[in-house]
Amino acid sequence: MKLQDKIIVITGGGQGLGRSMALYLADKGAIPALIDMNPQALDETVGLCLEKGIEARAYVANIANEDEVEATFSKIVADCGSIDALVNNAGITRDGMFIKAKDGEIVKRMSLSSWQQVIDVNLTGVFLCGREAATKMIEAGKPGVIINISSISRAGNMGQSNYSAAKAAVVALTTTWAKELARFGIRTGAIAPGFIGTEMVLSMKPEALATLSKMIPAKRLGTPDEIASAIAFILENEYFSGRVIEVDGALRL
Repeated sequence: MKLQDKIIVITGGGQGLGRSMALYLADKGAIPALIDMNPQALDETVGLCLEKGIEARAYVANIANEDEVEATFSKIVADCGSIDALVNNAGITRDGMFIKAKDGEIVKRMSLSSWQQVIDVNLTGVFLCGREAATKMIEAGKPGVIINISSISRAGNMGQSNYSAAKAAVVALTTTWAKELARFGIRTGAIAPGFIGTEMVLSMKPEALATLSKMIPAKRLGTPDEIASAIAFILENEYFSGRVIEVDGALRL
């Protein structure tokens, strides 16, 4: 796929990795259609894209809500004419141990609410947005790409039962969709980032950042642009589908 003038939907596009993806793809001439729940962050990202000469679109929506997702993707098609690619980037964490106990007494358990909130956004949201993007691509009779953001935590990470389960499931969706959607010219891919230097991560205490970096064989955090460049690779490589790119500095949890 040539990225010039392509409509790329990015969930969680107002800030963090989503913003970096939008700006990186805008530099390549793509037109980001950004979905986020934070209108101020969306406006800022749209402004940054405009500085690059690209008129990005912004849509406020909860990706875990089926009605909102359907309405948003219909609006994107109405505004932009079509959808060429989707990056399922939006995600949340609600970390906590599955069960905490001391001296045989249960201290705390992961709540159903903490479990469900993460599943709703990180898995159901991916399902809803992926389904809607594929629907619009098939209706338009155009090829397309769906990219899901997984995580190094998909292999299982202490304190992240909810997040790890969702990110592992996202990879399974990627593989399944690649097989089901190939007949329509739709490719899929997943990216599993390690520890990336987003604003949130870089706001950690310096000593915590130093400890984190020492864990990584590459001895540094990844950069948001290193994730965005992986997005561009999947979009541009017409024979890539159904696989996961690990961008983690050789770290294994």
